[in-house]
Amino acid sequence: MRAKGISYDTGFVKNGAISRKHFDPDAVRRELRIIRDDLHCTAVRVMGGDADRIELAAAHAAELGLEVWFSPYPLELTADEMLSLFADCAERAERLRRRGAEVVFVTGAELSLMNPGFLPGDSTDERVALLRQPDRVREQIGEVSARVNEFLGTAVALVRERFGGRVTYASVPLERVDWALFDIMSVDLYRSAEIADRFAEGVRGLVAQGKPVAITEFGAACYQGAGDRGALGLEIVEYDEDGPVRLNGEYARDEDGQARHVRELLEAFDAGGVDSTFVFTFALYDHVHRPDGAPRDDLDLASYGIVKVYEDRLGAAYPDMPWEPKAAFTTLAEYYRG
Repeated sequence: MRAKGISYDTGFVKNGAISRKHFDPDAVRRELRIIRDDLHCTAVRVMGGDADRIELAAAHAAELGLEVWFSPYPLELTADEMLSLFADCAERAERLRRRGAEVVFVTGAELSLMNPGFLPGDSTDERVALLRQPDRVREQIGEVSARVNEFLGTAVALVRERFGGRVTYASVPLERVDWALFDIMSVDLYRSAEIADRFAEGVRGLVAQGKPVAITEFGAACYQGAGDRGALGLEIVEYDEDGPVRLNGEYARDEDGQARHVRELLEAFDAGGVDSTFVFTFALYDHVHRPDGAPRDDLDLASYGIVKVYEDRLGAAYPDMPWEPKAAFTTLAEYYRG
């Protein structure tokens, strides 16, 4: 594996609200240093919906010598709004690249699920729900692929006018992306129970297509059985217009299961010849750990973060940080160091 990475959440913007309420530049710099020095990452995918925040975190990562994957992440935006975000971010990424940083531009992520106009559904939840109806998805694949590729053709041309480095897109398999547009094939790839028996073969099939392959998202939440759900681990959370509220039931914590799942996927990607991997994610700051509350209030159980975030205290392993590493933190550090 060439680039050993993790994603870093600067805050997802949806309907004007941002998921990471507190964004302190000093804390960001500290976390990125931990990502480099303690997790032994060589790359970081800086994700979010606020261009200023992405640029700030990306600049800190570049100063630390990390390869930066500059990754604007539109949610529930129109095509014109997405293009405006990409154009702005491409200019920012180019300024960083011209200062000597190694920068890859990620032209959005999972656009068909996260934004209107590609799949049926008036919300992300409605579109993601289609993934549980494989027959309906198969009926839609041709039209979805055509719409996604038409949009990406416009978006990539706009990005390349402003950015001189490598360009990619964080896809989901149903989109059937035309990779001739891009320098790197990137896939958000989760292993659920339904595809576990053919997962390794699928990885090898991606690599066999000839371009460098990046896995831009993979991992698991940390409740018992979460790994079998793959990308749908957050479905146990009840949300309102302000964000996550509570879990929809009581679940058993299984940090060792999360760590084991991450390691197994890393081994599969290594064996399959993948170029770059980005564990999802360092932290989900709005899915907080409440060890003293009611079981359904412990939102961290649904979090894919490898640290559990507190809302009312500092951690023990890093006394200046409001979070504590999970077992997956140690597993990832050991794998990337090795």
